[in-house]
Formats: sequence, C-alpha cells, structure tokens
Amino acid sequence: MGQPENRLDDEDYPAYTMGRAAEIVGCSPDFLRKLGEAKLIEPLRSDGGHRRYSRYQIRLAARAREMCDEGTDIASACRIIILEDQLEEALRQNQARQDD
Repeated sequence: MGQPENRLDDEDYPAYTMGRAAEIVGCSPDFLRKLGEAKLIEPLRSDGGHRRYSRYQIRLAARAREMCDEGTDIASACRIIILEDQLEEALRQNQARQDD
C-alpha cells in the first residue's frame, strides 16, 4: 500500500470506517452494505473483519445515493455507475494510445 506519507494522496487507500463513510456520504451503513451486494464497491476488511472504504469508493457511493435520491433503484444506479466507470477507463486508455 505504500509508505504512510503516500497514503494521504492515495484514492484507493481504505482509510474510512463504515460509520465514517456513511456519515460522509449521508447514508446508512445498510445502504453501503447494499452497494457491496450490488458489486459497486467492495470494501477492504480490517484484521478484525470491519469494512474499510477508500475515497474513490466513497465517491461512488455518493453518486449512487444521489441517483437513488432522484428515484433510481439501487441495482440500476450501481449498474449505471459501473458502466460509466468502464467507459471512462476505456476513453482514458484510448487517449493514452493516441498520445503514443
């Protein structure tokens, strides 16, 4: 995972507990569990078995919550976000190839 000073900038470092992540997103811990069940986010487990979330996962959860607040069901919101993420990655790879 890198040195401690590098973790401050690491979007994927699982720094947040479930309670803190839920507080940041403005949702319940159960909502985060449902996002895990829908395969949108897969939190790392601490040695004690507690879920830990990264900033990237929190951003995805916040987007899902926003979509659900607008009336989209959780499964559809998760699928849309996964597809958006895949598209963004494909566009990034395509741009990198064009730059070579």
